[in-house]
Amino acid sequence: MTAILLIKRNVKLFFKDKGMFFTSLVTPGILLILYATFLGNIYRDNFTGALPEGFSLSGGIVDGLVGAQLISSILSVSCVTVAFCSNFLMVQDKANGTIKDFRISPVRPGILAMGYYAATLLSTLLICFAAAGICLGYVAFAGWYLSLKDVCLLFLDVALLVFFGVALSSLINFFLSTQGQISAVGTIISAGYGFICGAYMPISSFGEGLQKALSFLPGTYGTSLIRNHTMRGVLAEIRAQGVPASVTEELGNALDCNIYFFDHKVEILEMYGILAAAAAILLAVYILLNALRKNVH
Repeated sequence: MTAILLIKRNVKLFFKDKGMFFTSLVTPGILLILYATFLGNIYRDNFTGALPEGFSLSGGIVDGLVGAQLISSILSVSCVTVAFCSNFLMVQDKANGTIKDFRISPVRPGILAMGYYAATLLSTLLICFAAAGICLGYVAFAGWYLSLKDVCLLFLDVALLVFFGVALSSLINFFLSTQGQISAVGTIISAGYGFICGAYMPISSFGEGLQKALSFLPGTYGTSLIRNHTMRGVLAEIRAQGVPASVTEELGNALDCNIYFFDHKVEILEMYGILAAAAAILLAVYILLNALRKNVH
């Protein structure tokens, strides 16, 4: 009962704080506009340039491929950055002293920690599912090649990546206690996460050493899962147009649909396992730290 009350309190405060809510809500929309405006033509030129000489694709297929890459990049970033925005309430409670009232109450530290985590999870899922709906609307306009299975798996990918993002943000925010630290971490995550997860630039375009280093990061596999389920239909259509399978395989490599851990190609189920395990470990560490720490600054 206490946990439910804490969750309700945290969710209510999040949606009441117009700054946190609107920052979280508009981020995916702004990214969609920026990506479509500035990156669409670049992606389109890269795709057409990668085709073998003598092969051409209809504009609809190319637009569908561009749209799929755009929304996969947006969702893979938003699931983590929105989680950090949603989770700033935990730090604000430390900054304004509210956490001290909770610490002297009978509420156990583990229950308090789960109250923040569950509330952030609910808020982030709501925003990211809404963002996924907006992105699917954009794809319907640009070029729809998704099956019902792909759409369902895409929402599963978003949910799992949100679990990971909330666990990661909870663990990092555990060590923060001021508004300045909130701003600094938010800026770093917003600017840097898209690069290290392969959303802004495919990991395949990096050097070999950096590719191997990034293959240790769970976010890499979250991005790849979303790319696979947004692009599978359009890649299948490209093969049906007569483009050799070897070419579409290379295209999948270039777009990070295929991720390699050193020389091992990581399969879809393995990606799910890596991301789920990472989320579980981060959450367990976060709860353990709260249970062991007597004084939260």
